[in-house]
Amino acid sequence: MTQKFDAPSKAVLRSMIAEHIAETDKPEKNDAQPDARPLPPDRFFDRELSWLKFNERVLELAQDDDVPILERANFAAIFASNLDEFFMVRVAGLKRRIDSGIAVTTAAGLSPRQEMRAITEEAHKMQDDHAHYIIDHILPDLAKENIQLLDWDKLSVAEQERLSRYYRQQVFPVLTPLALDPAHPFPYISGNSLNLAVLVENPTSGKSHFARVKIPDNMNRLVPVEDMTEDEASDVRYGFITMENLIIAHLESLFPGMIIKEARSFRVTRNEDIDVEEDDAENLLNAIEKELLRRRFGPPIRLELSDSTSPFLSQLLADQLRVSNDEVYRLPEPLDATVLFELNSIDRPDLKFRPFVPTTNRQIAEVETSRAQDIFAAIREHDILLHHPYDSFSTSVQAFLAQAAADPKVLAIKQTLYRTSSDSPIIDALIDAAHAGKQVLALVELKARFDEDANIAWARKLERAGVHVVYGIVGLKTHCKLSLVVRQENDGLRRYCHVGTGNYNPKTARQYTDLGLLTCDPVVGQDMTRLFNQLSGYAPKSSFHRLLVAPRTVRTGLIQRIKREEDAARAGKEAWIKIKVNAIIDEKTIDALYRASQAGVKIDLVVRGLCALKPGVPGLSENIRVRSILGRFLEHSRVYAFANSDGPQIGEGPISGPEVWIGSADLMHRNLDRRVEALVRITSPDEIEELLDYLDLQMADSTASWHMQPDGTYVHHSKDEEGRPLVDCQEYLIRRHMRRPHAN
Repeated sequence: MTQKFDAPSKAVLRSMIAEHIAETDKPEKNDAQPDARPLPPDRFFDRELSWLKFNERVLELAQDDDVPILERANFAAIFASNLDEFFMVRVAGLKRRIDSGIAVTTAAGLSPRQEMRAITEEAHKMQDDHAHYIIDHILPDLAKENIQLLDWDKLSVAEQERLSRYYRQQVFPVLTPLALDPAHPFPYISGNSLNLAVLVENPTSGKSHFARVKIPDNMNRLVPVEDMTEDEASDVRYGFITMENLIIAHLESLFPGMIIKEARSFRVTRNEDIDVEEDDAENLLNAIEKELLRRRFGPPIRLELSDSTSPFLSQLLADQLRVSNDEVYRLPEPLDATVLFELNSIDRPDLKFRPFVPTTNRQIAEVETSRAQDIFAAIREHDILLHHPYDSFSTSVQAFLAQAAADPKVLAIKQTLYRTSSDSPIIDALIDAAHAGKQVLALVELKARFDEDANIAWARKLERAGVHVVYGIVGLKTHCKLSLVVRQENDGLRRYCHVGTGNYNPKTARQYTDLGLLTCDPVVGQDMTRLFNQLSGYAPKSSFHRLLVAPRTVRTGLIQRIKREEDAARAGKEAWIKIKVNAIIDEKTIDALYRASQAGVKIDLVVRGLCALKPGVPGLSENIRVRSILGRFLEHSRVYAFANSDGPQIGEGPISGPEVWIGSADLMHRNLDRRVEALVRITSPDEIEELLDYLDLQMADSTASWHMQPDGTYVHHSKDEEGRPLVDCQEYLIRRHMRRPHAN
């Protein structure tokens, strides 16, 4: 059943969230040395401009001739998809704050309008570079491999006849031309849809009229020119025409008797972030559903036009959509480069990364019997450190939950769900467990951006199966990745736990690099029990021993450990910090790292995306290096490692170490203040060594990566001084894991 909040419980929850926020908003003590120099006011890079630099690195992968051409096309599509989300959320949010007068100066010292101007200037340049690179390089390189995007007038008569038949039978019945005249207002243009702006002339009156035709978004945009049932040998042409070009070639069927004067593609991006006042919502699920309906009608924030659109038609669209000149992007066709994702279906393995099959984790494989895999037995022997996608998700995490659902000794399963796949075996396992009479709790995060619809559907499906569905703490997103299984054994109850850095999603587990820990350590079990009680009930004073939990203890716990390294360095001890995250924006944590650098701590950071910290600045951060790694997998794991750990204080003997944590939290305000996040401490010496080796591999000068410069630019290091390729850490790990037993 679903947990709902009545009026009294809302008051309690408001009080609880206020306590959480107050805890994180307390000013931190100034632990800097009395003679420490003040930190300069210009010590941060702008968050949004840093994100654009990240997407620029994605574009560099599309431009890398050493990457197979179909993968380059895929990276070009990823760039476009990333930029769409950036506009829908970040640019839209900034514009909304400016319009409402609540925007403030950024930590980098930019006024809201300065930031918007800088974003606009950079976005225009990047979109132009991206679009022209596709036209000038990617499409010609694909054509060299007989993968061609063709124009209608370049097709043979037989090809045109076949496509015309396809149009009449499959496309024409779906299309709906919408006119603009006194009886028909300007039609609503849905966000991210591709459309044709058509000018037609009535030959009788000589008057021109505007109409809009939406390109169907439930059909493939790339229409095969050839009959793809033929033998698809590598020398066969893969010819395609875009759906918009096919429709343009047949516009007379939509406007019979009219003269087609102009037909150009255009696309609108809208504000698609959602905003729910949870403490005023009687039912959070219903509130989210209503907000999703509102999202469809968010204000336009970007208009993309074919660069061949006439000035008259361009101005008509801009005026009707109420966008400024700065919000109009004139680009060569085809618009919306995410269409290149459709090329993934082409069966040309010679033009893609070599196939990779995840393997069963070695520790799990060692306890497999001829009859079945026993995950519980493997976990009882020792903690198991998982590294996806190299370690198979299906034979580890998925098998863990499936075994728990089927095991009669399992009494309860508790699970957080932030994002999962459309045909989720994780959901199926929870439903099976509920049907088997086990106590099952699913904490479904309804506000997982752009997955809200899917999560609402999962929540309802779980409810119908008898699963206890809750939505966490009002005001906080539940982003932690946790599973808790309670099992009755001969010596009493035992709790089996999984703490991860990535979502419970079998699909993304093959595409993202993530870490996870399987353990039955009683300390972790007790921590997890308290945390789930806090999420599903009322336990704001819970304390944890092997977990750091946001929003109360992740920032303070990490800063405490950074300060410990600073103290060690000042005392002449060995001191270093190694961190791998997706983003580092939090000013308090960055300042702590600056202070540690000034004390002589060697700090290495691998930051995939946003980084507001300035590395290598004399007197501020000369001991900090920042690297960024992008590749065939999305680097997604978070690791925090420190040379020293809990032990005797400085001056009372040597400090033991090192100390390593993994978990779901990046160093961003939203993770540290507005989300429930969890980091777990790794205690096995072998696993600590394995993680440190992994960090050293990613941070090594011999590994291909982007090196961040003090001015915020990035330099791609992919070859050594003699022109030999540097180590691709992902390919290295693939080769190492492929020598292990294969997953079923």
